[in-house]
Amino acid sequence: METQAFIKKLHDRNLNCVVAFPDRIKAYQFIDELFDLLFIPKNKQQNSLEDIDKEFELLKQQFSLLVIEVVDDISQLKKITDDFFNAIPILFEKLLKDAQAILEFDPAAGSEEEVLVAYPGFYATAVYRLSHLLWKEGVKILPRVFTEYAHSKTGIDIHPGAVIGEAFSIDHGTGIVIGETTIIGNHVKLYQGVTLGALNVTKEDALNKRHPTIEDNVTIYSSATILGGDTIIGHNSIVGGNVWLTYSVQPNSVVYHKSEIKVRDKNPFPDPLNFVI
Repeated sequence: METQAFIKKLHDRNLNCVVAFPDRIKAYQFIDELFDLLFIPKNKQQNSLEDIDKEFELLKQQFSLLVIEVVDDISQLKKITDDFFNAIPILFEKLLKDAQAILEFDPAAGSEEEVLVAYPGFYATAVYRLSHLLWKEGVKILPRVFTEYAHSKTGIDIHPGAVIGEAFSIDHGTGIVIGETTIIGNHVKLYQGVTLGALNVTKEDALNKRHPTIEDNVTIYSSATILGGDTIIGHNSIVGGNVWLTYSVQPNSVVYHKSEIKVRDKNPFPDPLNFVI
């Protein structure tokens, strides 16, 4: 295809696109600056009330410029912006509870400040919660950009449509996947590699509940996979590592995968060992 014909094809494709896209670089910059303003203290010279107020106003302007690119009804822009920023004080307190939950459960965490600054699980949770606010306003593309950005930085994939309760704790976090219709209660703790996914990924099920429900005070250990919209993990349960679940379990359950490991003297080998690569 000649260059000019290809350019025209790109032009026509852009004209026919049914979804408006935000500026991704500006979206990444906004979510990081908002996170830093909320959780990363600056030096005293940059921490006056006036400075913080100015930063909030600048972030409001940046946010409005992002939202205006993705909403069909411009008259809703002020409401969406006001609702988002008015919800931040309550969300801030909820996120501090998340940080406290990480600090309480992780013996490697020395302080709340360490969690806020250094823990990818907290960063991914914060970006999810901010994105979820916007998702509830009916704005879909921008929250996905935010959470996929957090996914690229942390390896933690939380869909902004998921519903997650208070004092949520992610330990390590790499490889965690939380699907769109997942419901998670309060005081839930996840380890790395946990998947809360769907049994069926056909488009016909897009509007149905496809992902599991995790009730209060549940701990799910590394590499556990829990699938299905009808699957409920009852409160106060423990799901062990490497478990594969496609059905519900009662409250106060312990679910574990039993594997057999044998240790024996290597010299001489009692049986031949065959390695297949």
